[in-house]
This record gives sequence, C-alpha cells and structure tokens, in this order.
Amino acid sequence: MSLPALEQMLKDRMGLDAASIGRSSVERAVKERMAACAIRSFEAYSQRVHHSHSEMQELIEAIVVPETWFFRDREAFSALAKRVENNELRLSPPGSLRILSVPCSSGEEPYTIAMTLQECGLPSTCYRIDAVDISSRALAQAAMAVYGSNAFRGTELDFRETYFSRTTAGWRLNDTVRASVHFQQNNILAPGFMPGEALYDIVFCRNLLIYFDRPTQERVVMTLRRLLKPQGILFVGSSETGLLITLGFVLEKIPQAYALRLPGEPASVSPRAPERHKPVPPGASKKVMPVSRAQPAAVPPRPSEKKPIPPSLPPSPKHDRIAEAMRLADQGRLHEATDICESYVQEHGVSAQSCHLMGLLSKTAGREHEAIAYFRKALYLDSQHSEAMSHLALLLEKQGDDAGAKVLRNRLRRLSGTSASGQGDACR
Repeated sequence: MSLPALEQMLKDRMGLDAASIGRSSVERAVKERMAACAIRSFEAYSQRVHHSHSEMQELIEAIVVPETWFFRDREAFSALAKRVENNELRLSPPGSLRILSVPCSSGEEPYTIAMTLQECGLPSTCYRIDAVDISSRALAQAAMAVYGSNAFRGTELDFRETYFSRTTAGWRLNDTVRASVHFQQNNILAPGFMPGEALYDIVFCRNLLIYFDRPTQERVVMTLRRLLKPQGILFVGSSETGLLITLGFVLEKIPQAYALRLPGEPASVSPRAPERHKPVPPGASKKVMPVSRAQPAAVPPRPSEKKPIPPSLPPSPKHDRIAEAMRLADQGRLHEATDICESYVQEHGVSAQSCHLMGLLSKTAGREHEAIAYFRKALYLDSQHSEAMSHLALLLEKQGDDAGAKVLRNRLRRLSGTSASGQGDACR
C-alpha cells in the first residue's frame, strides 16, 4: 500500500476527498504521523493505520485543522434570531427547540448559537443544542471553552465582554452558555449516525460538504434530510447552496444566510413582528448580531480557457511568493507555480488567495474536479471572493449543475449592485 491507499482509507473513514485540501496537505500529515511512529515507508504506515483504530484517529487529528471563530457569517445567526423573535419556529411541543451543529469543531459555532438564543431572551430550558465533531482534540478544546484572540475576529466584539472573562490562558466562556451545549464525538458518515428522524428544528452544517466528492455529499445530505424536521431550516456554507438546491432543497429568501428548507414546506417570509422587550442577560448588548452588508464589487468577466492568470496582488511581503507563482503560471510553468503555492501554504497556512490560485492551476491542467474543490475552499475562507465565484460558476455550468451555477451568478450580480429589481430574489 502507498499514499493513495491512505487517501482511500481516509475517504472511507471520514469522507475526505484529498483534492479538496490538496494532496500535499494529506502527505504532510501522513509524514508527521510516520515520524511520530518511527515508521519510514508509506506501506508500513498504511498497515499500521489499517490495523489500528487509534492511529487512524491520530491521522485524522493531524489532517483536521479547525478554522472557525465566533459569529462567523453573522447573517445566519441574525436569521436564527429573527425566526425566534417572530415566533416563526413551529415547535411541537412548544418550547422544545432542538438545534444541531455538525461539525462543531472547537465549539465556536454552537456557543454562538447559544449566545444568540440568550440574546433573544429564550430560557435555556426551552432549547437543546447538540454539537458533533469527529475530532476528539477539537471537542476537548470546546469543553474547556477557553479561547485565544483568533476566535474573535472583526470589530463587533461586544459579546466577548458580556459572555467571557479574561484569564491568563485566554478568554473563558461563562458557565451558563457552556451548559446549554451538549458535545459528542461522532462521524456523520458512520452507520447509525444520530438515530431517529425529524429530530431538529435547525441544523447548522456549514462548510463540510466542500471536503467530499459528489457521492459522499449526497450521502451526507440524505442524513441531514432525515434529521431535519419537515418545517426545519438547514444552514450551509456559501458555496454549498447550489448543491443543496440540486438535491431538492429550497433556498430561503434571507440574504447571505444560506438557509434552506425541505421541498413542499412554506417559505419563512412572515412580516417582521413588532419590537418586543425581552429579558437580556446582565450587561448584554442588544446589537450582538448586526447583519453585515457586503461592499459592492465588480462582476469579473467570464474567464476564457486561455485567459492569463492576473499577475498583480496587493503589495505585501507575505504575498510575494503567491505573486511569483502567478507570474510562473502566466508563463505556462504550472509545476513550478504549484510547488511555490504549496510551499507558501505550508509556511503561512491556507488562504482564499492561495486556494483561488490552486484552483486556477488545477483548471489549467485539466483537473476540473480538483479545481472545483479549491474554488469552493476559497469561498469558504472568503465568501465574497468574486473571481473564485466566477470560475466555480463556469465549471459547475460545464458539469451540468445549472442550479449551482445560477446561484453563484446571482450572488455575483448582487455583489456588483447591478441586478435589476427582484432579479436575484430566487437565491436569497
């Protein structure tokens, strides 16, 4: 057995499509574990992983690198708050709101959900939040609920002063929020995952499907469909809405929330309820979850197969190597450009810019499936990356995914501010 065999084992175990994170990332994680086990050959390490559940889990931990923060993509949480405040959740029995966060990573998302509900004045006895992840290390961090500065991004950080206390180890979440989230380790691809049907009113499954190939995506979506109540809402990542529409879900008319419902259920478009005075935790701000507005951006031209890769980047020492990779790619020296880009990722981590470039390189080399994965990852890291959005729309259209391409093109029109009145309503 060899590295491809290990990639297949990872796909069988956790659904990971190696192309979605770059095969060099998988190879780097494998070599890290080989060194830890004092094993020199891929074949010997493959045998170790094949016969050791614990080593397979260690390899998964080496590959899974959490990239999340509190109130990431605030529109989803604003949409949740509005549904609660407007009594749009048809709960049965009343006061029995159930929410699932999968994957929950190190806890930022489910804890944000809990803070959102507390800001709405909803008592913790009225809801249950289940948070699931495959990584035991991420769950251990979530249970500690102590976070560094990287978990708090942007300028709207009033919630940190309300719900966290500063310690020598970092910012510690208060016990009230912690107690409202129930963590468990599980694998969404495992047989018998979360047994039962129609369990959840709200499911957050954001930016998971981008790591799977199409058959695995469809398996996961079937599981999500089983878990979601008939009137429930599913929140996904910005680049995943087209896939869900293709598989029968209906997009809610909530700008930039990326919320979908099951077919045949009425849309959530009830008029805004009058302002109500709800109890708010001491010291809390009523503006924890303002809806951010994207700045207008020009719609890029439809790229042709021979269009050179743009050579310019904002002047920054950190991006010098990416700029060099772009120049090499423009000269047709794809292998050299790829090597530089992968080296950059190893040193500086994954970024929307590097994923976009890797997508362009993969597309130029004819690896369209790999290119789609990279463009989706770029949009995962920067939902407003218009160039990645444009290239992804073209590739989806070429593969026959007209629904997915249409969603992306409508988003591009909204970003440009040039759409006609009502033109983009279908994808809001």
